[in-house]
Amino acid sequence: MVRLYLYCYKCEIKLDIKDFKTNRLFVSSSGQKYSFSFDQVFAPDASQEDVFVEISQLVQSALDGYKVSIFAYGQTGSGKTYTMMGKPGQPELKGLIPRTLEQIFQTRESLKLQGWKYEMQVSMLEIYNETIRDLLSTNRDSFREGTPNGKQYAIKHDLNGNTTVSDLTVVDVRSSREVSYLLDRASHSRSVGKTQMNEQSSRSHFVFTLRISGVNESTEQQVESVLNLIDLAGSERLSKSGSTGDRLKETQAINKSLSSLSDVIFALAKKEDFVPYRNSKLTYLLQPCLGGDSKTLMFVNISPEASSAGESLCSLRFASRVNACEIGVPRRQTNLRSPDFRLSLG
Repeated sequence: MVRLYLYCYKCEIKLDIKDFKTNRLFVSSSGQKYSFSFDQVFAPDASQEDVFVEISQLVQSALDGYKVSIFAYGQTGSGKTYTMMGKPGQPELKGLIPRTLEQIFQTRESLKLQGWKYEMQVSMLEIYNETIRDLLSTNRDSFREGTPNGKQYAIKHDLNGNTTVSDLTVVDVRSSREVSYLLDRASHSRSVGKTQMNEQSSRSHFVFTLRISGVNESTEQQVESVLNLIDLAGSERLSKSGSTGDRLKETQAINKSLSSLSDVIFALAKKEDFVPYRNSKLTYLLQPCLGGDSKTLMFVNISPEASSAGESLCSLRFASRVNACEIGVPRRQTNLRSPDFRLSLG
């Protein structure tokens, strides 16, 4: 099952949200009353720390050898990037990605006492207008896929459900500070723009990947895992976004890829024989997260403003479908170290 957390972070509630319970949300809009149930519901006054505490055990699973994927879904301006990244320069407001990295590297140090040694590698990409962009590439001529000097980034899945993207920059990292530097570099490369719905709207899907390889020198046990943290671009209605020109093209590409994500989720929920993963690069990239053996969690962010009630209810209904979706059983990737095993992901 895909775990589903709901987060409404803006404090001014204009959409008539009647009550927040531990895992239920009661909403009233235009005279109609709705009730939704999720794994966890976070009220607007929930802190970033409150949210992270709820997922910290899932983060730990990545060091234990499980593939873990966490991503944020919601309309433009609902707080997805705030949830994932927080606000730069304000430590108390840092988001899930920096908090996750701190926990990963702190836990790695404590596990040394148990004989564990880990190596880690990071990659970051965005999917913009159905093209992949390597956000850590130092060669700007190869930044855009499909341009005359651009690389052709191909998504590949092996028989074990592991995903790779050809020619993508992968960097060895040894501390959360090193990763923070890379995150800052990637954030400056990410495609953003202004719309009528959001002053700084993310115009692409952002995918952060941490590959983990560990070995216990005492027991000869080895683990390999992947942690994916995904900040999806926000959905928005063309009539409200005021998009024209390039912004219009971006909005259409975003909405189409999110629609493809919905189609995949619904096909999985109905246990259909054919699941249309290849309808977008987003769903094809996320295929192992949605239909494989990964531990997967989705944050659905909603905007409480009355003008966004229609989009918020669409997000809530989508979230309910996600919550009922059965995916593969999580599988720990662990075995005894072979004689020629080296602690390397290269």
